[in-house]
Amino acid sequence: MISARQAYERLHQALIDARRAAGLTQAEVAAQLSRPQSFVSKYEQGERGLDVIEFVAVCHVLKVDPVAVLSNIMGRG
Repeated sequence: MISARQAYERLHQALIDARRAAGLTQAEVAAQLSRPQSFVSKYEQGERGLDVIEFVAVCHVLKVDPVAVLSNIMGRG
């Protein structure tokens, strides 16, 4: 079992990787979420967390399955 800190670090990286794989900039993701670019920057850098609703919305924009992201970061994917 990984620590919470490790899980959050993996989550940040998974979201960065998914954004890049989707060919989107932070500004483009933010625009689709109707949020400022700093919102994306802060969750990617670990300066702020995402609640479950925000996480699902981000995954929707990035076209990734939220369950798969969580399974992968917890080492079950």
